[in-house]
Amino acid sequence: MTMIENLYGMLERGLDSALVRYSLGSEFLKIGNADIAIAHLREALKLDGDYSAAWKMLGKALATAGNHAEAVAVLGQGIAVAERRGDVQAAKEMGVFRRRSQRALETDIPDVP
Repeated sequence: MTMIENLYGMLERGLDSALVRYSLGSEFLKIGNADIAIAHLREALKLDGDYSAAWKMLGKALATAGNHAEAVAVLGQGIAVAERRGDVQAAKEMGVFRRRSQRALETDIPDVP
């Protein structure tokens, strides 16, 4: 049984939590399915809006999906949460990811009709 199957089994048994959703998001991102990862990470943050790691992973998943504008916004929120909680390392990592997404936005050349 895979990790994803184990985690879905927990959901089926009513053991939904921010950690389970974060873990599902992380596992789906590892296998290249950013869209499903994003959905689970959003659920993790609905369950616990102070979960710094979930903010970081959601920003990473959004960037992976090419949604750099939303990644910048999400990572900004995540940095604020992490700083408020004293989670300095997570805030620093999110700052790095945020700058990467900002650079991606700045270098993205729109299609010319």
